[in-house]
Order: sequence, then C-alpha cells, then structure tokens
Amino acid sequence: MKAIPLTLLPLVIYNAVAFRWFDDLEPVLDQGYNVTPWAAILYSIPLPSGLAVPLDVATLLLAVSLVLLFIEIIKATRTSAISMVDHSLSLLILVIYLIEFLSVQEAATPLFFLLMTITFLDVIAGFVVTISGARKDLAVSAGG
Repeated sequence: MKAIPLTLLPLVIYNAVAFRWFDDLEPVLDQGYNVTPWAAILYSIPLPSGLAVPLDVATLLLAVSLVLLFIEIIKATRTSAISMVDHSLSLLILVIYLIEFLSVQEAATPLFFLLMTITFLDVIAGFVVTISGARKDLAVSAGG
C-alpha cells in the first residue's frame, strides 16, 4: 500500500467527475460559454471584508493534488525497494495521464494539463531526491 503513488487519486477523481460518475454535481455554465461540472461551487470561504471566495470542484482538486504532491516528495526521501516501486508506478501514472490527455476529449482541459504537470513534477522530484539520497548513502558508506 505504501508503494501506491498518491497522484493516482486526482486522476481517479478527475475521471469520476468528467465522466459524470457523481449525479450530485450539476453541470454549470463556466465563463459564459462552456457547460462543465468543474465550475460547480462546493464551498465558499467568507472573508472579513464581507466577500466570499467560492471554491469550485476544479480549485479543490488542484489544492488536494498539491498537498498530495508534497506528501509524495516527502515519501521520495526513503531509499528502499518500495520507493523504487513507487517511482516506477508514478512514471506509469504519468504515462496514463499523457495518453488520456492526447486521446480522450474529456481530458483536453487546462485542469487535466495541470494535474498532469503535478504528476510530472512528482516523477522528476522523486527520482532526483532518491538519487541524491543514494549518493549521500554511498558517500557515507565509502568514507566509513
């Protein structure tokens, strides 16, 4: 279970919303020209100024994805066989994102592109952090 990349969760949630797996999300008019479930307001944050910041599905999914990216980067500091499986699965998830982005009409959105970019950063950061950690381990064991 530790080897499953958390970036899989935004991909599953995106597909669930994009392919209307949830009947509760009513599609709304987004920026006056596009009917989409991504613009459905889930929560509003009241501000002291009296205004409210509306949080739609897309914004919340991006926020959750960034938190998961942070956790994935922390997970990348492990140097074990499980971390190599995690990195390999992250790369596989990136390939799935890329194939879906290029071939599925519902995935051709700026939100999906940003989620794919977050997954790309996860893959790159994971390999960089693991390689630099392995170099330090190698330097310590060679010096000792």
